[in-house]
Amino acid sequence: MQSYWMQMSGEATLLEMREAEVPKPGANQLLVRMRAAALNRGEFVSGHGLHGPAGSWKAIGGEGAGEVVATGAEVTRFRPGDRVMGRCAGAFAEYALMEEIEAMAMPSNLSWEEAAGVALTFLVSYDMLVLQGQLRAGEWVLINGVSSGVGVASLQLAKALGAKVIGTSGSADKLALLQSLGLDVAIRTRTPDFAAAVLEATREHGADLVINTVGGTVFAENVRAMAFEGRLATVGYVDGVVKAELDLAALHAKRLTVFGVSNKLRSKAQRAAAVPGFVADVLPHIASGRVRPRIDRVFDFAQLKEAKDRMESAGHVGKIVLRMPAATA
Repeated sequence: MQSYWMQMSGEATLLEMREAEVPKPGANQLLVRMRAAALNRGEFVSGHGLHGPAGSWKAIGGEGAGEVVATGAEVTRFRPGDRVMGRCAGAFAEYALMEEIEAMAMPSNLSWEEAAGVALTFLVSYDMLVLQGQLRAGEWVLINGVSSGVGVASLQLAKALGAKVIGTSGSADKLALLQSLGLDVAIRTRTPDFAAAVLEATREHGADLVINTVGGTVFAENVRAMAFEGRLATVGYVDGVVKAELDLAALHAKRLTVFGVSNKLRSKAQRAAAVPGFVADVLPHIASGRVRPRIDRVFDFAQLKEAKDRMESAGHVGKIVLRMPAATA
């Protein structure tokens, strides 16, 4: 089978398509014929530490959708022919292994490409908004970099939960497009100068929950924009800035909560623990069409480099997806 591998050294990356053996499922795994897999920025950012030691090669891709081909001896929930989606290592390949505890039955209303972009992005959003963020209907959510994959998913999920959403982006066109998905307040900016606009839009209340997809350059400004008992989630640092000033007086007086969202150090069981709640709380919104994964662009399997270039150019709105070729052994 064909499979993509990547070597990362510092900020440079090398992509290589290899011929590899079709993997065999372990006792609790599914062998999935991949139909589509989605790109995620963190996998291509060295500071996120998702790739392993510098200079090493790794099969890449972290989420996708496809058909079950074979199951391990202890698998009980799925059988060959089932359509599934979920997180899985080495997803940029014709076949990949998916843990049964991470696999989800694919809603019938989704295309392969839409299903491929659900697992990582929406599970991360669920973690930020629901599990850690404790978002309530009527609250204000501020999303830095709202046009990113996780930004769009967080916008959609927040609206489904009854929240009001403010989004920042440097592109007026992207902000206009996202208003059709329910964006309540659009702030066009690429710099940390948005707190005043957030306070004005919320009548000095501030943001109850902040989703920081950008990094350290906007951290201090986010604190200034937060409401009393506000919560701030940091999910990435595409700006490469991993240190920021923390206003302890504001943290103290406003009783703020600051938390991170990452799977880097979590065990397999910890990662999977959120899946049942996600299936119960979020998948019904997706299956009903109330929340529809937004696909920016679909690339053919041979075009991973072009797909990566588009993602890193920040020209996309929503998920970038790789469509797999007809599988061959």
